[in-house]
Amino acid sequence: MILRMKGVVQPYAWGSKTFLPVLLGTEPTDEPQAELWLGAHPSAPATLDGRSIDEVIAADPKGVLGAKSVEEFGPRLSYLLKVLAADEPLSLQAHPSRQQAEEGYAREEKAGVARDAKDRLYKDDWPKPELLCALIESEALCGFRAPARTYALVSQLGAPRTAELLAPLADDSVPEPERIEQVFSKVMRLEDPESYVSELRSAADALGDSPDAEVALLADTVRILSDHYPANPGVLAALLMNRVKLQPGEAMFLDAGNLHAYLHGAGIEIMANSDNVLRGGLTSKHVDVEELVSILDFCPIADDRIEPEPVSPGVDRYPTPATEFALWRLSPSGSSVEVPATESGRALVVTDGSVTLSSDDPDITVERGQAAFLDAGTSATASGDGTAFLAGPGL
Repeated sequence: MILRMKGVVQPYAWGSKTFLPVLLGTEPTDEPQAELWLGAHPSAPATLDGRSIDEVIAADPKGVLGAKSVEEFGPRLSYLLKVLAADEPLSLQAHPSRQQAEEGYAREEKAGVARDAKDRLYKDDWPKPELLCALIESEALCGFRAPARTYALVSQLGAPRTAELLAPLADDSVPEPERIEQVFSKVMRLEDPESYVSELRSAADALGDSPDAEVALLADTVRILSDHYPANPGVLAALLMNRVKLQPGEAMFLDAGNLHAYLHGAGIEIMANSDNVLRGGLTSKHVDVEELVSILDFCPIADDRIEPEPVSPGVDRYPTPATEFALWRLSPSGSSVEVPATESGRALVVTDGSVTLSSDDPDITVERGQAAFLDAGTSATASGDGTAFLAGPGL
């Protein structure tokens, strides 16, 4: 069974006013449209042929989701597929591992913290690994840079007071993760972050044409973030992080404990079906520094980009260790390709052109911006000249 799927648009303040309306073929308004949710998250469930996806799943969990998925995750969709469109930076954030989520959720439930409380950290007991595949050029802060390199870059930027604050990053006698944790914890607890941000902004504006591309990029990051958050310690935390640029089709995977923030761009985002977010700055929302530090992975990384792997002609998969989700890109290019994962429930969204899905039922043509859902018992082929992204569990 293939059903037409209609998602829910989320109008977060950082969203684009044009990208999703153009994709969906609707008239733009003055309201930003940040995310299109295509899943069964309780706060914004999609509909399948006009019925709530939760209702459809509840009527036949194994038939819709697949027996293996129900056995592993219960009678719920294990993933949430989104189209994300950001014109402004998102908050710094990280997500817990499954064990951390289970322990944190149980702790807050026992303490009686209301699930809609502003200081509630764990909304459920699930992890939230995620993947972003760019549809246009997109940039993000992602993971921590090698600490000695960070100190060298900030020193070259010409902000001596900030460089002194970050000096422990250069201490080679201390393991790298410990250096990063020490400095991150310090900057997040500053009583007067505004004075440091002000110094950084002045240095960035006075830099001119730096011969070092990384220093120039760091200055640009300072300018972008300080425009929105001139007194937020998250601007200082961002100095410790990698800045990653994704071209269309490129992707990055964000596992538990990875501190990140999207700066701008648009892409397909897929994640475990969870709402567990621990924020680390660049926001007016609640930040629990102690809990955030307890879940962060402070090991430096060079890059979180992942390369798509060809499955068959016209079908690529973005490999991740996540069991809750998998993502494929379908590019039939005038031919016909097999739709993967026939023993699980899959969501599909078309981002370019149109794709026709053929099965034992009548064919369904999915145009740009439209979506469909294939239940676990449906084998199908995709044809046409469009591009589609397919989501399913990663089992």
